[in-house]
Amino acid sequence: MGFFSKIFGKKSKAEIYEAEKNIALSDNVKDRLKVAKNPKTHQEILFYMAQTDGSAEVRLAVAGNKATPVQASGVLSKDKSEDVRLALAGRLAALLPDLSSDKQGQLYKFAVDALGNLALDEVLKVRVALSSALKECADTPPSVAGQLARDVEREVSEPILRFCIALSDDDLLDILKSHPASWAVQAVASRPRIAAPVSQAVIDTNDVAAGQILMENKGADISLETLKDIVEKSKQYPEWQKPIAMKKSLPPELVRELAGFVDLSVRNILMERTDFDAELMDDVSSTVQRRMDYMDQADNETLEQRALRLYKTGKLNDEVFGDALSMRDKDFVSVGLAVLLKTNKANIDKIFAMGAAKPVVAICWKAGLSMRFALRLQQDMAKVPHTELIYPRGGTDYPLSEADLKWQLEFLGLS
Repeated sequence: MGFFSKIFGKKSKAEIYEAEKNIALSDNVKDRLKVAKNPKTHQEILFYMAQTDGSAEVRLAVAGNKATPVQASGVLSKDKSEDVRLALAGRLAALLPDLSSDKQGQLYKFAVDALGNLALDEVLKVRVALSSALKECADTPPSVAGQLARDVEREVSEPILRFCIALSDDDLLDILKSHPASWAVQAVASRPRIAAPVSQAVIDTNDVAAGQILMENKGADISLETLKDIVEKSKQYPEWQKPIAMKKSLPPELVRELAGFVDLSVRNILMERTDFDAELMDDVSSTVQRRMDYMDQADNETLEQRALRLYKTGKLNDEVFGDALSMRDKDFVSVGLAVLLKTNKANIDKIFAMGAAKPVVAICWKAGLSMRFALRLQQDMAKVPHTELIYPRGGTDYPLSEADLKWQLEFLGLS
């Protein structure tokens, strides 16, 4: 302050402004640096120095000066000195909460444009610093968060993917659809709040570790359809069985399905849960016993022997086929259907290979199986696309006319 008192004394504002301008135009770096650091320096002078000063040290002081107008951010964000750009990143991050109060204002736009430049900075150190400063800032501009989240460097993108609440669901869905690295999917699965569509997108990546993280994340909204998807995929990914078995509010139908194929340790988790009612616990217990009997029988009989034995006793039904599907014994399903339809396994396999809904519905009708099971066969055996599935009418009835069903059977040579 002694310096400024000596230079400016008790001069008028106009005189002080003129003195600042003369120093800014001078060759004395030491004096220019003092002006650049002074929070009372006129904003016009600081803006001029940001644009024209040849000393990186001076421009660094300007970037860190709280009096420097936000309008100068665009120039400073492209400064050739990375130290200047780093200082600007920290200052803009600190200013965002105040600037965000008027998102339509010109100052906010200047800040967003400058942050956008910094998010694309060629120097990794700058982008890392910006990501670190913005990862937990609720006022981070969504466009900037989106840029940082797509950065190819993990040091930049992971903190934003994991923590930044300003990152939009649309950005998250787009990133997950682009087949990101496993660490990126896991970062998304770890977010403090996850919307249901994003949870589904995480599961759709089939990243085993990310799926486990998602199921254990109390902030993740997981829809019923996603829970069904997880249970089905847990047959392929055993690592998912324990976390899904421990998931609160798991629907009874999924509990019953899980009980049919998980290993003993996971079955014990289901049996030890105290939030299930007595009826559900009885169902789980009987399901577990039935599936264990199924495995014992599978060891002692051929597929044909088992299918014929069950057919003769009137037990070749939805329940048995459901057990087989849960145990991923698809060959038995084909053999059993062949017995019911008085054909051979090869013909049944050809029908499933068609990938069409109506033929599957027709053979289930002919075999005396339920329409609900016909829907499951469409999904599990024929792999019919979701948009082409035929659903039960009223939840239970066959929706196709008898004439249509018979025509399908004639076409398949099974009339």
